[in-house]
This record gives sequence, C-alpha cells and structure tokens, in this order.
Amino acid sequence: MNINELRAEGAKILDVRSKEEFDAGHIDGSINISVNEIQSRIDEVKKLGSPLIVCCLSGGRAGVAKALIEAAGVKEVYNAGGWESLL
Repeated sequence: MNINELRAEGAKILDVRSKEEFDAGHIDGSINISVNEIQSRIDEVKKLGSPLIVCCLSGGRAGVAKALIEAAGVKEVYNAGGWESLL
C-alpha cells in the first residue's frame, strides 16, 4: 500500500520537525511532535493509532522517529520522507 492510499484511508500524519519548522509550513491536519520529544510523548504518539505516516524535512528524522515508534510497539509506521512530498 502506498502513502496516498494510506492517507485516503485516514492514516494520521506525524511531522517530527521542530515547532519552528512546522509553523513555517506543514500538511493540513498533520500532528507535530519533534523527533526529540518522541520518547517522552510516546503515549500520545500511540493514541494516534496506526497506520501512522511520519515525515520531516528530508526523511532522516522521520527514519529515527519510525524506529522509536516501532520499538514502542506500533506496527504500521511509514516514513514518507520530506513533508513536501505529501502535498
């Protein structure tokens, strides 16, 4: 299944950039939790459900966040790379 199909089925988008980066531009309806806050806010992340689409500026931080979220037990987590690819 591709990212667009996941979005069409209601998957949440988690943007793991800084608040400043997020405020400068983001996908409507996406949730912002910085990659640096993932572990301390993992219960909040889990409540988003799955599948979960993770994005950042280029995909690097999203990859780190994906690994942390999967380690916490969330099964369907997808790295969409840069947020602008979701526009």
